[in-house]
Amino acid sequence: MTDKDRPDERFTLASERTFLAWMRSSLALLAGGIAIEALVPGFSTAWVRTTIGLILIGLAAAAALVGMRRWAQVEKALREDSPMPPPRELWMFAATLTGVAIGAAVATLVAAF
Repeated sequence: MTDKDRPDERFTLASERTFLAWMRSSLALLAGGIAIEALVPGFSTAWVRTTIGLILIGLAAAAALVGMRRWAQVEKALREDSPMPPPRELWMFAATLTGVAIGAAVATLVAAF
């Protein structure tokens, strides 16, 4: 591979920063899942806490995997000078997080009344 064929390092580094943002999000979701189960015993009922906690922990694992896959796809596209991958996983991830947030809000409202 010649210098002319190599992708611009700025794009590669930007892709790595995005990957690290996915890892930070994964760690935050993991911490949130553990916290809701272990540190907030007064939040709703035990099964609601466990369900939300497990969903958050599952999303933490998904964020790490989606971030890694996305990073690999972007790196491949940069090296091959091909189009960037479509953001399907990003939309699915955002929709799932929105669903969890709505579920937690409903559980909070139900517990308050």
